[in-house]
Amino acid sequence: MKFFIDTANLNDIAEAQALGILDGVTTNPSLMAKEGITGKENILNHYKAICDIVDGDVSAEVIATDFEGMVKEGNELANLHSQIVVKLPMIANGVKACKYFSDKGIRTNVTLVFSAGQALLAAKAGATYVSPFLGRLDDISTDGLSLISDIRLIYDNYGFKTQILAASVRHSMHVINCAKIGSDVMTGPLSSIVGLLKHPLTDSGLAKFLEDYKKVNQ
Repeated sequence: MKFFIDTANLNDIAEAQALGILDGVTTNPSLMAKEGITGKENILNHYKAICDIVDGDVSAEVIATDFEGMVKEGNELANLHSQIVVKLPMIANGVKACKYFSDKGIRTNVTLVFSAGQALLAAKAGATYVSPFLGRLDDISTDGLSLISDIRLIYDNYGFKTQILAASVRHSMHVINCAKIGSDVMTGPLSSIVGLLKHPLTDSGLAKFLEDYKKVNQ
């Protein structure tokens, strides 16, 4: 399973990259605003800065909701850097734009997916990635993991190449459960990734090893 980090914070991205396990980055307008990145030129430059840190795909989201606007923004984003994946919303114009970019060999990530039907449409349109929002479904007492499982079944039934990118991952158990189900990618905050490192028996075991080492090497 690929590990993406869902942030626009350059320090968090660099820390995840330094672990040696980072495969890419996802961002959105909300995450940019959280880091105080505003204005078109600043946002575009920030995407470039992210691409300079990571080796893998960087999803950059369009703001337009009309087809022509999505195409214009998407082309501009794709021309920024070879690592950029154009991120499109799951609406009718987003599906049309996905097909347009797919036909031109430009990679896409269809986002804000909350149903298996939406994921099926994205795959039919040739999306590189589809992003079901696991955490947001959990927030409304709906099983987000079941959605990912349904998408996995459908994609496997028909051999779709679209990768399932489990989005809105909130914690480390989300990561583990997505891996069990067969999600191709997960994206979440740095805490969801570094949380996988933690176990009390690892801490106590290391403390014991160091204690015993000191006893025999005094």
